[in-house]
Order: sequence, then C-alpha cells, then structure tokens
Amino acid sequence: MNHFINNYEMSLIMSNAFSFLRLPLEFSPYDMDYDWVITGIPFDLATSGHSGSRYGPSAIRQVSTHLAWERCRWPWNFNINDVLKIVDCGDLIFETGNVENLTSKLQFHAEQLLASNKRMLSFGGDHYITLPLLRSYAKFFGKISILHFDAHTDSYVCNNKYDHGTILFHALNEGLIDPVHSVQFGVRTVHHQNHGFTIFNMQQIFKYKIDYMIYNIKKIFADKPVYLTFDIDCLDPSVAPGTGTPVIGGLTTCYVLELLRGLQSLNIIGMDLVEVLPSHDYAQITALAAATLALELLYIQAAKRT
Repeated sequence: MNHFINNYEMSLIMSNAFSFLRLPLEFSPYDMDYDWVITGIPFDLATSGHSGSRYGPSAIRQVSTHLAWERCRWPWNFNINDVLKIVDCGDLIFETGNVENLTSKLQFHAEQLLASNKRMLSFGGDHYITLPLLRSYAKFFGKISILHFDAHTDSYVCNNKYDHGTILFHALNEGLIDPVHSVQFGVRTVHHQNHGFTIFNMQQIFKYKIDYMIYNIKKIFADKPVYLTFDIDCLDPSVAPGTGTPVIGGLTTCYVLELLRGLQSLNIIGMDLVEVLPSHDYAQITALAAATLALELLYIQAAKRT
C-alpha cells in the first residue's frame, strides 16, 4: 500500500459513498460538464439462466472501494480524475416488470447523454440492456462496430424481443451494427450461425499469442467507432463464478487486462459490463473483477489524452 496515504485516507478505504469509486453522484448529469457517465441498469427479466443480475450494479459499486484508494492505478502513471471528468448518475429508474418501459427509458437516457457529447459506461443487469443502448448509439454514429466479450454469441435466432441471448440477432436485423468490422471474443458455446462477425473462440485464443490477437482485432476495427460490451461470463467461472450462465474454459482476468491495454488505440464510443450475479458470487471476486475491468476501461480512455 502507498505509504504516502495519510490516516484520514486510510480510514476511507472501506467506506462507501454508494457511487462507483466514490465518484461524484449526480442523478441528472445531462447538461453538466462530464466526459463519461456511469449508469446502473438493475434489470434481469430477459435472462435465461439464474436471475438476480439486477443487483449487479450495486455489487460493483460496493466492491469498488477496494480500488478507490489508489491515486494512480497500476501500471498507469496518472490519476484518472486529473484527466477525465467522470460521474455516477445512479441507477436508471423504470417500471418494475415492464420491459418496454425499461427499453424506452434507457434509450431516452442514452440519447440525452449522447446529445450532450458524453459517453456512457453502463453496468447491468442482464445483457438485454445492450440492445436499447445500441439503438441510441446508432442514431448518433450510424452503424457501429462491436467488440463483444462473451462465452456466447448472443446472436441466436429468436422471435422473442426480450431475451439476453438474442440481442445481436435483433441488432443485426435492425441495421444497428456492422458485422464485418465487429469481433466476438472468448466464445465457447455453439456458434454455427454465419452472421459475418469475426469470432475468436477459446480454442483459437489458447492456440495463438496475445500479440496476434491484439494485432488482428485492431486490423478489423481500424478507426471505426467501437461499442465495447463485456459479459462477465467471458471470464472463467474459477475467477468469476457470480454469473447466470457460467461456462468453463474461459479467460483469466490477467489475460483480459493485458488484451485491453493493447487495444487502447481503438475508437471506443461507449461501453457496458453486464451479467454480474451477486447471489452466486464468492467473496465478491466476480464483482471485483467487473469493477477492476470497468476502471481499466476508463483508464484506457484517459490514456489517449495524456
């Protein structure tokens, strides 16, 4: 621990102001001067496995106290708050059990933020939340490239509009995303559908070095606007047991952190992190993984300004 931390700061290490990393909490940030806005979306009605990811945003925020004491997150050499203006706007409020209301409220919220030149980091909730977010982003950026971390492709053919396993199927049909310049990473379930995505499954990831993966991902995206969506079940259940549809044989947190740092040149316009399930977590390790990845993603955005 940094020996320059004073006694007062030491006393704050395990305290919590109920925001991510004790960032400012502002419920209506639309007309304020912020770069990135964090939104919790406590929704899990579209899940196909264990329910309870509606508590994911709270778990991520709570465990983020373990990260808040570092002035500079290793291995970066700057304080993120000196570079980016970040705010937590709390959880989205919507009618309980009403998926259409959640969808419209989330799209409206996202469009207000994007219209004021802000970017979003959203915490799920199940992976359905990405679909209304993509609809909002497509209004401002046109067809979007997707960097999708997941054990599943989430592009399964299904007429059900509200299923977390079909979000990219619907996004493709609605013309929201450009599959030719999109990547799905960490897949290790059936993926015979040919939707045009470049898929790096776990067999390929184990076979090739990480530098090869970074090079090819960057080549696919070039300078396209990229939306990054991270399903926590992309990680192996040994390091992230708290998720609704766990699949063994996944990524380690160390690998993902190194990969993300190698991709910091990407033009990332928005991000979400979903499917954290606290009731199936152990010692908060899944929530800690999610909070750490979220902070790392923000540092990657900040590094472009240093």
